[in-house]
Amino acid sequence: MWLAAVKQMQTLSLTSRAFYNNVLGEYEEFLVKKFKYDKALPMNTGVEAAESAVKLARRWAYDVKKVPTNKAKVVFAENNFWGRSIAAISSSSDPESYGGFGPFVPLFERVPYNDLKALEKAISDPNTAGFMVEPIQGEAGVVVPDVGYLKASAVLCDDHIMLNIKPGQHGSTYGGNPVACRAAIEALKVIDDEGLVENSAKMGELFMSKLRTLPKDVVKTVRGRGLFIAIVINEKYDAWMVCNRLLANGVLSKNTHGDVIRFTPPLCINKAQIEEVFDIISKTIQQVVAEHK
Repeated sequence: MWLAAVKQMQTLSLTSRAFYNNVLGEYEEFLVKKFKYDKALPMNTGVEAAESAVKLARRWAYDVKKVPTNKAKVVFAENNFWGRSIAAISSSSDPESYGGFGPFVPLFERVPYNDLKALEKAISDPNTAGFMVEPIQGEAGVVVPDVGYLKASAVLCDDHIMLNIKPGQHGSTYGGNPVACRAAIEALKVIDDEGLVENSAKMGELFMSKLRTLPKDVVKTVRGRGLFIAIVINEKYDAWMVCNRLLANGVLSKNTHGDVIRFTPPLCINKAQIEEVFDIISKTIQQVVAEHK
């Protein structure tokens, strides 16, 4: 992947979307065929992509659903995290994210995550433009919804929504630049060629099964999907402190909400490496428990 990016940089590294580049179309064609989408809109960051989705939903609501001007409502799941922009924090239920940054974007409503009844009630409002939800809530602590929740709540991006934005009404100066497009194509090829989705599922199950053997009075819950994994620890232990101990012992992890530790190993990790990582985690937990006696 990096070789493809370097090669592209030697040819054409960066152009704005005001100019044509031959890699953008190649990438978009590759993407829509792989994921069976009708359209793709490359952006630079997650928050930029999510804000674009809000704009698309609102425009569709006004043009197609005929919602009165400036009355379109967008629904979000509680405990969401999709960035630090004003729109993103306007949808947040975390005071650390939104505190002291008002006023906020109006007509953003929150419903409990993984609650179809609450969602159904919220979107029954005829002015609802859309519902934004994370398939797995990462910042909330790798919270995985019940089977069927996403299928019941999803509205796929297709022509009748995306074509409501006309040329010149939305854009991204460097979104879809040649290097990013080339790297994205190669990354997706590597995921397929090396079976990384299958490896993630297999190694994730192995990793979580091992984590579930840790002392229940320390590790209360293990949850995740594939190699996106979190443990919830006893409140008397500080997750930040445990993460620092893990770092000192050779394992990178990330705390959240005081009692959650997240692990996101590389998709190419193997069984021997999983066992090595688990041994370090287990010994670190033993050290932490001994320090608190």
